[in-house]
Amino acid sequence: MASNEELKGIQKAAILLIALGPEKSSLIFKHLKEEEIEDLTLEIANTKSVTPQIKDKVINEFYEVCLAQQYIAEGGIGYAKELLEKALGADKAMDVIGKLTASLQVKPFEFVKKTDASQLLNFIQDEHPQTIALILSYLSAGQAATILGALIPEKQAEVARRIATMDRTSPDVIKEVERVLESKLSSLVNQDYTIIGGVDAVVEILNTVDRGTEKHIMETLEVEEPELADEIRKKMFVFEDILLLDDRAIQRVLRDVDNNDLAIACKGSTEEVQNAIFSNMSKRLAEMIREDMEFMGPVRMKDVEEAQQKIVNIIRKLEDSGEIVISRGGGDEIVV
Repeated sequence: MASNEELKGIQKAAILLIALGPEKSSLIFKHLKEEEIEDLTLEIANTKSVTPQIKDKVINEFYEVCLAQQYIAEGGIGYAKELLEKALGADKAMDVIGKLTASLQVKPFEFVKKTDASQLLNFIQDEHPQTIALILSYLSAGQAATILGALIPEKQAEVARRIATMDRTSPDVIKEVERVLESKLSSLVNQDYTIIGGVDAVVEILNTVDRGTEKHIMETLEVEEPELADEIRKKMFVFEDILLLDDRAIQRVLRDVDNNDLAIACKGSTEEVQNAIFSNMSKRLAEMIREDMEFMGPVRMKDVEEAQQKIVNIIRKLEDSGEIVISRGGGDEIVV
């Protein structure tokens, strides 16, 4: 096998997972995308033998990068560089920092994540909607939701629309925004274009904001960007989110659901979701639907998704009419 310096990133990742063993590796797989798991599994399968020397080098490199990330999180790049120089020497420290920023892409606006949302709001609320959208795209959904909910109504939908339609942003633009925000990381932004925003980002934020803000944004987008609004709405509450409903709400939803649609929808759902549904209906009906699922045989994923979407539409309609409440967390506790 090639030396450690000649190994590709995926080869190093495969060697690391082999060294960690199946139990720890399986925990890591839970946090990876499907295509990443496929690529890594193939690479592990093609890795026939690894010398102890290469294995040790890969593990050491992983440890050094983790150490650097920890230092960056604690005090920024300058702090990390200073501690790594003491621990590893100047040359090695620069090498580790270089690998971290090049391959793992230290995200811009990391310093903002430690800033109180209300303080950040005061600083950016008068900025252009595109600038606000850029910043919110890098924040956690909770932070972004707090800020989006506090903006004036006229700006909320505009910012949400810009987050949803954002695709790739030039490093120069990111650097300029960071400079205005007195960024600590502006000089180390990776020069590759960074993928941010998108429909998934705005969906996550809208799922976290209060219902009034979400409704205003969606109503505005439905007028100005109907196709985008439809795409966002389809992703905002997925079938598996039925677990967010209490028993009474699930029972109310099931009254409006066609049993055939329910059987097809459950066919492609998790056991946890199935249990939540079946525990809220009579034993006889649950057994009947389970039998339908068993006898219908294989079902096309498209049919499953359509059946699940029908049920999701019923849930959203019932929420809009106030008949059920979706517990979103962060103040949505129900008082009986």
